[in-house]
Amino acid sequence: MSAGTPFRLAILISGRGSNMIAIARACLAGSIAARVAVVISDRADAAGLAGAAALGIETATVLPPRAGGGAAFEPSLAGALEAHRPDMIALAGFMRILSGRFVDHHLGRMLNIHPSLLPAYRGLHTHARVLEAGDTQHGASVHFVTAELDGGPVVLQSKVAVEPGDTEATLSARVQATEHIIYPRVLAWCAQRRLAWREGAAWLDGRRLDAPMVEDFRAAARS
Repeated sequence: MSAGTPFRLAILISGRGSNMIAIARACLAGSIAARVAVVISDRADAAGLAGAAALGIETATVLPPRAGGGAAFEPSLAGALEAHRPDMIALAGFMRILSGRFVDHHLGRMLNIHPSLLPAYRGLHTHARVLEAGDTQHGASVHFVTAELDGGPVVLQSKVAVEPGDTEATLSARVQATEHIIYPRVLAWCAQRRLAWREGAAWLDGRRLDAPMVEDFRAAARS
């Protein structure tokens, strides 16, 4: 990327795109020194597409094949991304598992946010699993995407308390509110060239992150 060229983001969604909206608004407000070049969904009915369009962001839909020929999806997605030449790809509620080949092609240029304190509770239904286990804390993790599902280096985590009487819905809402803070923060670090992928790890301000940064929201909730 040449000097003076805006840092370009592509955001992949499958649903409402609440994190996408938070990121896009942060870009528009100047909190992230970047521009969302495109929002891409794998569902034509994703509500986030209308939300992106309302913010003046270009959108695209890349649909998976109805039956058979599953490998055709990723070349189409790659083509849609290449048309916009993003510096970073942000997965924001994108509910498709990408192949190792696709991930390796974009290694170091793709981030995801996962609703748990990784490496705990990879995969789906994290809030229900936390409640079932009786955990006292929960949160979200922004991590680099690697071929290992939810296994890439974690950059920043949020922590929230699991409150007595919490339901899956109330806990999810509390975690999601923190996601809208930490995901834009990490992308701002990317745009500022503070965050980099190097030697299979996340590096922030020239130092390897052997453990993720943590934003603790538990005290704020009690005050």
